[in-house]
Amino acid sequence: MFQADWLVLTLEKYSFGVGDRFGQQARAQLRAFQTLAERGIEVVPVWNKSNREHSFVGSEPASVLAAAQAAVKESGWSKAWHVDADHIRLDTVDRYIACSDFFTIDVAESIGEPCAIEAVGSFVQRHPEWARPVHVPGITEPFASDASEVARVAGKYLLAVQEAGRIFRHIATQKGASDRFIAEVSMDETDAPQTPPELLIILAALADEGVRVQTIAPKFTGRFNKGVDYVGDVKQFEREFRDDLAVIQHAVATYDLPANLKLSVHSGSDKFSLYPVIRRALQQTGAGLHLKTAGTSWLEELIGLAEAGGEGLSLAQSIYAQALEHRAELQAPYASVIDIDAAQLPPADMVKTWSGPQFANALRHVPGDPDFNPSLRQLLHVSFKLAAKAGPKYIQLLQANEGVVARNVTENILQRHLLPLFAPAS
Repeated sequence: MFQADWLVLTLEKYSFGVGDRFGQQARAQLRAFQTLAERGIEVVPVWNKSNREHSFVGSEPASVLAAAQAAVKESGWSKAWHVDADHIRLDTVDRYIACSDFFTIDVAESIGEPCAIEAVGSFVQRHPEWARPVHVPGITEPFASDASEVARVAGKYLLAVQEAGRIFRHIATQKGASDRFIAEVSMDETDAPQTPPELLIILAALADEGVRVQTIAPKFTGRFNKGVDYVGDVKQFEREFRDDLAVIQHAVATYDLPANLKLSVHSGSDKFSLYPVIRRALQQTGAGLHLKTAGTSWLEELIGLAEAGGEGLSLAQSIYAQALEHRAELQAPYASVIDIDAAQLPPADMVKTWSGPQFANALRHVPGDPDFNPSLRQLLHVSFKLAAKAGPKYIQLLQANEGVVARNVTENILQRHLLPLFAPAS
């Protein structure tokens, strides 16, 4: 349940972030978690929506809580659930205080910004354990380190950690206590990945700053583009992921961080090639996970409308035509997390001739399907503001075709995400 009034709020072992751009799919999303629970697998839904997304569609943060509450009540869900103020900063957090119990504190913009020399020196002095190689249980080779290396890493990340501390304390003041909300620190939307040794230093700095972080989202090696599969070396990711799990366990024991601290994978939706790797690591280590999907439910809405045919298909085709026309504008805010090959985008006139199944097959992410078009999917992924501009018509069509839309939303979350990630290996 939404636990904003509980004295102590602890994020459960497995949690899964779901976005709902237009506030229409909370029941269909929750149905996936209910089906999973019926199989004896408990994963907690976390409804997330960023300030950027609210601004694009003209919604208010309270609408996310309202949609989640309605779905929980109507569905009879008695287990935990949360509402995430996604990617907030100090200048945007206040509008989320009353309607969120989970806060993704985004400090990526501060990474690499100059930090006071005195602060770096003080950090190095507080951590003499880093003056020599650091042995982390579960990692074969010790982390090579000395004072100069610690100073280098601290110089890169300390300002970001200090910013996380300011935001954390501000939320705690507004909430009345630091244990009445879940804090996630996000460092994923930056250019370079954080190495496991850097992650350990970051966690030590967060502990020094008093940030009771329950989940941390580093940037991993490889490309985590919106709504499509991972691009990179899967074996390298597996080594990095397992080392990060070991680092977190070591940091909890060494720096008195929350015992439930766990990794968060952002833009984790549709990273199908990584799901077996992640599942193996979780089952072998007993670690928890928070995985945050992006706008996949919005894409399933379009798929459902296309399959419904008639006005639904026509609107989906119209949105694609507009997306092509305004491609540069739509892509700009997401440039670091999309890779669209313009040559692979079919002309609007061609798409206008497609049947509902053709449109759905091009958009639905089914690896190996010859009709699937990753570039079309990524473009539509970042084009949700065009549906908002359609006004009441878009929502009315969703509601008129609720059956087919909801089926796609539920099936996508359950079959393509939750079961591959959390079901025991057969």
